[in-house]
Amino acid sequence: MNRRLEALFWISAIAAALIASFSYLNLDLGGLLRGDSPTQMAAYARDFFPPDQSPQWLRQIGWGALETLAISAIGTLLAALAGAALSLLAAGRLGYLAKLLARLLLNTLRSVPELVWAALMVLAAGLGPFAGTLAIALHTSGVLGRLFAEALENAPTAPAQALRDSGAGAVAAFCYGTLPAVIPQWLAYSLYRWENNIRMAAVLGFVGAGGLGQMLYVTLSLFQQPRALSVIIAMLLMVLLVDALSAWWRSRLG
Repeated sequence: MNRRLEALFWISAIAAALIASFSYLNLDLGGLLRGDSPTQMAAYARDFFPPDQSPQWLRQIGWGALETLAISAIGTLLAALAGAALSLLAAGRLGYLAKLLARLLLNTLRSVPELVWAALMVLAAGLGPFAGTLAIALHTSGVLGRLFAEALENAPTAPAQALRDSGAGAVAAFCYGTLPAVIPQWLAYSLYRWENNIRMAAVLGFVGAGGLGQMLYVTLSLFQQPRALSVIIAMLLMVLLVDALSAWWRSRLG
């Protein structure tokens, strides 16, 4: 009976929060179905079809997809390297003060969304893929650094301790005793974040960070819906392909 009352309480609380949110934000979802709104939405959706399949535009999409992949791959690689270095500090390997400072830095990096980092990097580095790469690297460094540190903290200590007892130094004990246990987790985390960063790299183009996102922003701004649909299809296919490859690779690592 108590479980039912508790479940009823939480359902009621969630419902009340939703109603209060709609009221506070003054959302009018019913307006989507009133008057000529459905007709206008249908007409706008029809303008996207058929997608632009001209060879010249498809070549541009291909180059944009490669740019998006490059932005996400380089950003993730830089983040993995930075996260691995910071995780040693955040896991307390070099003292308590270093641990506190590293965790503060990691929290700061991942607390700022990629779009905010991209807006800042566009101001600092100018429009283009460099800004998008830096934005992804900064945010993902905070995420991977925290995940890598937790993997280090949960790694078994017996192999490293056995090497230390045998006379090995601290570096050798870490490289041969701890690192082999966490490398598969680090790679799996990096691959998963790469999947997310491919989607984010496409979105970052809306603030001028290059790739397919910038092409989509430009085509939508110019009301070139058939071209925009071609870009959306390319983004979807790219994400599905990378998701499949990454899932296969992670299963091999596991």
